[in-house]
Amino acid sequence: MTLAAASAQVFRNGAQAGLTKTIGMLGATQVRFVFGLPFALLFLAGGLAITDQPLPGLTTPALGWAALGAVCQILGTALMLLVMHQRAFGVAYAYIKTEPVLVAVLGVILLGDHLSPLAWAAVGVVTAGVLVASVKPGEYRNLLKERRMIAAGVGAGGLFGLSAIAFRGGIGALEGGDFLIRALTVLAISLTIQAGLLGLWLVARDRAAFTGSLKVWRTSLGAGFLGAFASACWFTAFALTPAANVRTLGLIEMPLAALLAGRLTGKAASRHEVIGLTVVMAGVGLLFASLA
Repeated sequence: MTLAAASAQVFRNGAQAGLTKTIGMLGATQVRFVFGLPFALLFLAGGLAITDQPLPGLTTPALGWAALGAVCQILGTALMLLVMHQRAFGVAYAYIKTEPVLVAVLGVILLGDHLSPLAWAAVGVVTAGVLVASVKPGEYRNLLKERRMIAAGVGAGGLFGLSAIAFRGGIGALEGGDFLIRALTVLAISLTIQAGLLGLWLVARDRAAFTGSLKVWRTSLGAGFLGAFASACWFTAFALTPAANVRTLGLIEMPLAALLAGRLTGKAASRHEVIGLTVVMAGVGLLFASLA
């Protein structure tokens, strides 16, 4: 599930990047939620039909966790865009991808999702690999500059981490249903909240971005489908194992994205990127060993 989610996310990011050029950053961001919602509802309907199960019982904790995850994901995206606008991409990415460490800590505190020592080592190794791959050798000093950007970047990673924990909490708080139906139910709830909040914001503050996404509806639908599919796979993985395992393994999207970028641009990866991605894969190997 995580490998499928990471792969779909790479292509979704590419689709959103293309939309940014035509409808702006905010317009491209809301496509993930507004155009993803119909597909999430279709996935849930299909899951119910295939498994012949009723909808799980909604509970107040489940709705609360889903709402928390939805809002944290929106705020995390806003902070991420701010950091990437202000700083070089590699440095910004290094800030934000402290997420697996934060997810592991928050998982223990909020859900009691304890990891084995080997899994903790995997989280640390993967995060170190992200730093090496993302930051050029001469830019490490920049990691310690501009406290506001550091706070915003780590804050974005923390919000994404908290959203992962919240979604896992919401899945576990539903009554009845197997892991797939509970995951798809929380996905539908969270995307409904996100589409509603962002739709209202855009209609009130930036109608051009909203109407622009409607004009390029074919591309928007493609990005929405990829986003919903990736999220469905992430949520299903959250239903099966602690979120820290999922988000750590999810960083395999880095070598996937590098491979795709290399094939599209014809440019070879730099030395520090190759070393960093190798470290990431070593961390993924540790994670698999911890789960064996």
